[in-house]
Amino acid sequence: MAAGGVHRLLLAALLLIAALTGHLAHAARSAEAIDASFAEATLEPDGLPVQVRRVPLPFRWDHEFPGLGGKASYRIDLPAAAVPSGESAALLMSGVGNQVAVVFNDAQVASFGTLGDPEYDAAKGNQLVPLAAALHREGQSQVLVVRTTIQRQRGAGLASIRYGTEASLASLYRTQQNWRNTSAIVYAVSLLLMGGMAGGLWLRQRDALYGCFALAALSGVTRNLDRVWPEVPVPWPLWGAVVAVCYALHIGLIARFVLLVLDRNPPWLVRSIYIALTLSVTLACASFAFALPKLWTSGLVILQVTSIVCLPYVVHGALVARRRIAGVLMAAGTLAILAGAHDLLLVRMGLFGGAYYTLTPHAMFFFVMILAGLVVERYSRTVADYGALNANLAARVAEREEQLRGAFETMRQQQQEQAVLLERQRIMREIHDGVGSQLVGLLNVVTQTTPDRGVVEEHVKLALDEMRMAVDSLQPTHDDLPTVLATLRYRLQPRLDAAGIELVWDVAVIPTVAPFAAQAALQLQRILLEAFTNVLKHASATRIVLHASWHGDETPPLVRIVLTDNGRGLPAAPAGGRPTGHGINNMRARAQSIGARLHIETADERAGGTRIQLDWPCALP
Repeated sequence: MAAGGVHRLLLAALLLIAALTGHLAHAARSAEAIDASFAEATLEPDGLPVQVRRVPLPFRWDHEFPGLGGKASYRIDLPAAAVPSGESAALLMSGVGNQVAVVFNDAQVASFGTLGDPEYDAAKGNQLVPLAAALHREGQSQVLVVRTTIQRQRGAGLASIRYGTEASLASLYRTQQNWRNTSAIVYAVSLLLMGGMAGGLWLRQRDALYGCFALAALSGVTRNLDRVWPEVPVPWPLWGAVVAVCYALHIGLIARFVLLVLDRNPPWLVRSIYIALTLSVTLACASFAFALPKLWTSGLVILQVTSIVCLPYVVHGALVARRRIAGVLMAAGTLAILAGAHDLLLVRMGLFGGAYYTLTPHAMFFFVMILAGLVVERYSRTVADYGALNANLAARVAEREEQLRGAFETMRQQQQEQAVLLERQRIMREIHDGVGSQLVGLLNVVTQTTPDRGVVEEHVKLALDEMRMAVDSLQPTHDDLPTVLATLRYRLQPRLDAAGIELVWDVAVIPTVAPFAAQAALQLQRILLEAFTNVLKHASATRIVLHASWHGDETPPLVRIVLTDNGRGLPAAPAGGRPTGHGINNMRARAQSIGARLHIETADERAGGTRIQLDWPCALP
């Protein structure tokens, strides 16, 4: 809801109050009753002589005897013809207190509280007193006596007495109750709810605007409850001081709330508000502590002046800055100031003929609706901001996803190019170290004067084997170890057959292991190729057994490859040393490069032969 919505709410509330006021006035005019204008009063203020005199109604005890309690008795003669014969009569008394006993034609017809007991305050409501037809004196004036006891600074006296038929006064009584009591309850509940909500918002957001209104609203609850709560458990005058302090806080904090709404917080004015608030609270406490009503009146004057000083900032925001919320606040603030002036001058001081009913609670209620509108407006703006933020965030996420997609594609291409480059380098290195070294050896042999045909043939075969293994390493079998071993067997089988060597191939079921690099597969093949070549060249064996198995219970799990021949065995080694030779050293170096352990020993002490065991740790995928 924008400020225009708050403006509409304010206008609706004004129309409602105008309608209620008009209805109240119409009810007052249409009631078939008479108003008592004078009373013969016996006044007994504490510490002063008794006074017996004729007083006009309404009569305000606090205006006559400020700061004093006491007793009062009012005698009123009512005309005989005010109520038609045979109809039920009643009295409607407003503002009578503080404890009351009503006597009609020498018979007590009602009492409100116990005379002299300050726990009850009858002045907080209108009192409807039905009169039995048997009590009426035909053709004579009716004598009404109202006896009261009064506590100092409690707003006692006798506002008005209306005498007429019960039907007409009952309707007027209900109207007055709605205007005075029901409205106070509605205001108290509304302030409690809105104050609680504002307090919750302050706890979540730590916004001074919500915190200020929460304190102002909760202070206003006490003031409104006091208007309809006749039996307060707090003793008087302590309760009077509590209500006055809460009222001061309510007015002062509402003024601070207005500045926070406008975001106009000049330091001097903020300090002035807090100083005025402190002075008003101090004067309220001192007034009830020392029975000096003028002190509290001075505090109310200070609050009124403070509110008037804040008004130009509101007017500037409405007329110069053209802010809608400032216009709403200007209307509500003007009403509040006028209502405060009415209550201060007419009700409190009794000037200009005086008045009995206060208007400030009705005017202050508009600020509750203003806060409700602000909360709705801020919530709507927050939702809109979150929607825009989500849209912006979605666009940024899409943009970043596109950037990441492009970066990922670039990285993927770079990785592919790097992988191709590394593979080229590996192939070049293998050709250089494998086929290249064999061709260099072959070149040295063929350049001799009388090259040995067998040596030349051996070098050519080794060069072919190296080339074939380099080609095999390019095949995508890097996670299939049995295929790697089978490829080696395929390459070596013709040479073994030509040499008349039987190959026993015992490869157990080996699970699929984690993928390994082509370099590792090539190194494994070279180790086994070196072992087979040694058997072909040096062992004079007739039989070779290759056994491969999976050992998952080892730590770490490994593949064990055992190659055993029945040849002449290892050559004699120096005492305490291992057999020497470049082939075996190369095998150990290759095994170490792939993290494997190589063990070479004599297969059988009597029969001879050689046993080569390779343990290669492999993880499962």
